[in-house]
Amino acid sequence: MSPTNLAMVMPGPGAPLELVERPVPEPGPGEVVVRVWASSLNYHDLVNLMGLIDGPWPRVAMTDGAGAVVAVGPDVRGVAVGDRVVGAFHPNWLAGPPTPAAKRACPGDTGDGWLQQFQLFPAAAVVRMPSNLSFEEAATLPCAGTTAWSSLREADLRPGHTVVTQGTGGVSVLALQLAKAHGARVISTSSADHKLHRMRELGAEHTVNYRTTPDWEKAVRAHTGGTGADLVVDVAGPETIGRSVRAVRMGGTITVTGVLSGVGAGEIPIAQVMTRNIRLVGVTTGSAATLDELCRAIEATDIHPEISHVLDWSDVAEGSRVMGAGEHLGKVVLRVP
Repeated sequence: MSPTNLAMVMPGPGAPLELVERPVPEPGPGEVVVRVWASSLNYHDLVNLMGLIDGPWPRVAMTDGAGAVVAVGPDVRGVAVGDRVVGAFHPNWLAGPPTPAAKRACPGDTGDGWLQQFQLFPAAAVVRMPSNLSFEEAATLPCAGTTAWSSLREADLRPGHTVVTQGTGGVSVLALQLAKAHGARVISTSSADHKLHRMRELGAEHTVNYRTTPDWEKAVRAHTGGTGADLVVDVAGPETIGRSVRAVRMGGTITVTGVLSGVGAGEIPIAQVMTRNIRLVGVTTGSAATLDELCRAIEATDIHPEISHVLDWSDVAEGSRVMGAGEHLGKVVLRVP
């Protein structure tokens, strides 16, 4: 094992990342050390890099990571040196419904994240990554992948159901890929025709440009014979939630998975939510057990997450710019040297 651990550290709120040399961590009881090979950017990370998430300073950036186990501590079961793994977004949320205690810890927020060569992590919170994926692909799963998978589970998705995805970020593209593997139909929205073309290549039956068709919910209802979709994966929040309500069928589900249009109040047609028995569910990733379910499903169906940019970890500022400008499709991944 290398005697040093290089890490990209956030020294304080909004300050540029600094390359810091640290000792390689030693695993204690119930812990493992992972040699990290890749991390992926989420909008959560962009907010964090701007210094808008409080926590201890300094700390290593990034919530997501994939790598290989290089050391295990005492009392570790089910994880061995050499295992290729990903780490849960909330390492204390092992299974079951969320609780404040389970969701409190988050790598990169409450402690050191994955943008370092060696990550110390609870053994119970690492999951064997799909055998068909590279480290770069697997690094997309803890946040975006688990959020997409949790959305499908909330809707009890079945073959023949219709799913609406918004935009072409990591959650939406993985929701499309997973829904198609379930035998569902997908309607994808975006403001860019070239991105919609790629969504059709990935399996979307219908696409809607919401710039040229701002009433996209009407297009969804038209494509579903007036019934509406079984599931709308809403990633934008205030600007889209009202249209999502109008796009979903009676008894359907809307998962609120992001606030890309801001954190202010959005117009929600409450009467429609009530009279049409719509389920409005907040989804923020999922447990380690949910991440494991996702990994096994991806392995079984040979899904490969869509990655538009793979950058060196020294290019995290460029990755942030790409995401902020909406130039990506799927995920932006950082390689750890």
